[in-house]
Amino acid sequence: MKLSKLVVGLSLAVGFMSGAAAQTTMKISISIAQNSHQGVAIDTFAREVEKRTAGRYKVQPFYSGSLGGERESIEAVQLGTQELTFTSSGPVPNFVPDAKILDIPFLFRDKAHARAVLDGPIGQEMLGKFDSKGFKALAWGENGIRHMTNSKRSVNAPEDLKGLKMRTMENPVHVAAYKGLGIVTTPMAFPEVFTALQQGTVDGQENPLSVIMSAKFDQVQKHLSLTGHVYSPGIFLMNKASFDKLSAADKQAFLDAAKEGVKVNRARVDEDDSKGVAELRSKGMTVVENVDKSRFVTMLAPVNAEFEKQFGKANIDRIRNVK
Repeated sequence: MKLSKLVVGLSLAVGFMSGAAAQTTMKISISIAQNSHQGVAIDTFAREVEKRTAGRYKVQPFYSGSLGGERESIEAVQLGTQELTFTSSGPVPNFVPDAKILDIPFLFRDKAHARAVLDGPIGQEMLGKFDSKGFKALAWGENGIRHMTNSKRSVNAPEDLKGLKMRTMENPVHVAAYKGLGIVTTPMAFPEVFTALQQGTVDGQENPLSVIMSAKFDQVQKHLSLTGHVYSPGIFLMNKASFDKLSAADKQAFLDAAKEGVKVNRARVDEDDSKGVAELRSKGMTVVENVDKSRFVTMLAPVNAEFEKQFGKANIDRIRNVK
């Protein structure tokens, strides 16, 4: 009797051990706070992966740049020292140059247009460009429509930007465009931005309302202008070798989990955009809502002519013409 109990106990223990050994833990990171549009994206993704793979894969989320800024995280995923990240498109062109085109100012009419492009043939073709660079791009998410904040003055027109020191993303398209607006550009990783604003190293920055709110920039910035100058995609990236090792069913589970993450991510951006202005005003920011965007577009004409040369007018028009 004792022997049979021992055998049962041992076999149970072995069962538990093999079950535990079969679980693979992967890391995913964002450079902003958990309570954000990116936080809900990776938390949902992690839950969905675990559920869809019956617990064989566990995704551990990291927030607030604890594994480094976006550029470092993308590098880590490319090298395979980290399996996954969710990032804005900011530093992506440094790894996948074809993605630069998506960061052209005033390229998209609104979020609906951008989502239609990213979810349609153009966006899906672009996801395929990541494969040769060491990534599996699982899905396009969203960072949001970018607006400008600063500590010096209200920005009603492009002339008001002249001489402002602004933190920009480490993105060549953004830097070229903002220089064209007379901004003194300071490329910087996101985790450094709050301190740089606090200490006056830079006067301002530009980000979607979701980011401005979750980063508490209202504490170090007085003026917000709804310039809506760039639509900023987000993207789920996975190390290509890690993805290739998955079974066909698990590959699909990761792709489907990313789609679920995108749904809640976009819903949170919509929610933040609808309440953001009132919330930031209540925290003391002055908000310029009616910015004459046509004047910004006019001032950017020389830069846009360069972009047409660089990317091809037909490629830019193909994006602009998506209904």
